[in-house]
Amino acid sequence: MSKKMVDGSLLLVEGAVRAGVEFYSGYPITPANSIYFGAVRRVPYVLKAPDEITALQWASGLAAAGRVPMTATSHAGFSLMVETVDMAFMMELPVSIILAQRLGPSTGSATTSAQGDLSMVNRMVSGGYNFPVLSPSNLRDCFWLAGKSLEIATKLRTPVVVLTSKEMVGTERSFEIEDLPNLSHAQLKYFHEDEEYLPYAAGEDLVPDFLPLGDDDHQVRMTASTHDKKGILSRANPDAMANTARLQDKIEKGMKQFIYYDLDEQEDANTLLVSYGVTSYAARQAVKKLRKGGQKVSLLVVKTLLPVAKQIQNILSSYSNVVVAEENLMGQYKRILYGEIEGSDISSVNSIGRLVTPSEIASEVNANGI
Repeated sequence: MSKKMVDGSLLLVEGAVRAGVEFYSGYPITPANSIYFGAVRRVPYVLKAPDEITALQWASGLAAAGRVPMTATSHAGFSLMVETVDMAFMMELPVSIILAQRLGPSTGSATTSAQGDLSMVNRMVSGGYNFPVLSPSNLRDCFWLAGKSLEIATKLRTPVVVLTSKEMVGTERSFEIEDLPNLSHAQLKYFHEDEEYLPYAAGEDLVPDFLPLGDDDHQVRMTASTHDKKGILSRANPDAMANTARLQDKIEKGMKQFIYYDLDEQEDANTLLVSYGVTSYAARQAVKKLRKGGQKVSLLVVKTLLPVAKQIQNILSSYSNVVVAEENLMGQYKRILYGEIEGSDISSVNSIGRLVTPSEIASEVNANGI
């Protein structure tokens, strides 16, 4: 096999296509424009939207018709999509959204990498609900997590965000592209009974069976307003409230089968280094450097960022010292994991406008992990 120079945008698109994405609806915005142009070449049907609001509205319409859609954007575009994400969550429409982060605030610097949007997507849905958020830590992750995002979106009937960055989607690296794994084909679970179809009635998995709008044999209602199992708008009655609570329960229960992380444990280590996304490259190098110098340290690279899984919590609680490395000024993942309370046993390595370096990570571990 021969290696090729590829970037994350190529593999994100390829993974989505092999997992069954049928439509790409998008608007080109740096640094997600390489995903847009890759989709134009590779996805069967591409809708070239005039703006990001339209892009996700079109994708949601395709999902309501039973298609498997995908889009990509960065912070400025995602800000415009927020209302539609909220709508798709409530209507239980599957769509994969690739969010290529760049430096903020506001429009910031479109060509500078950052990991600044995690706090934005955390419990973003009105009411504090969470939708699944994945984060690739290398090129191989870009491929299979793009596929997994579609599998999750269709199995749980929900929007899914793949949180990546300018450096991950736009930096070419040597990669064995012929050695990519097989991916499951994303499929919605359809309703096949002769009885009345209740569009929001769910079974044990808490996910309603699907029928598209315009079905020939059943009446199909979809709404983003508070509703009961029939899709009838209801105001705070027990059925509607139970259906609304189910939305979060569905994510919490369903995501238990989609918890992804790499854990490199060292025997007798008291310190755990935690990272995600592009900063994982530096974290892996830092661990090699630390161990070579005699420091005992374990490494956790998280790929299912949200909702925060019980497995991740258990790993964190088993170490007396934790260092979280991420490319943002505020330590966003650290704050999601531990709240706003500072502790001497929890520290972070942060940067703004540049990648975190392995040496910075190693220095913080040495300073706080003894």
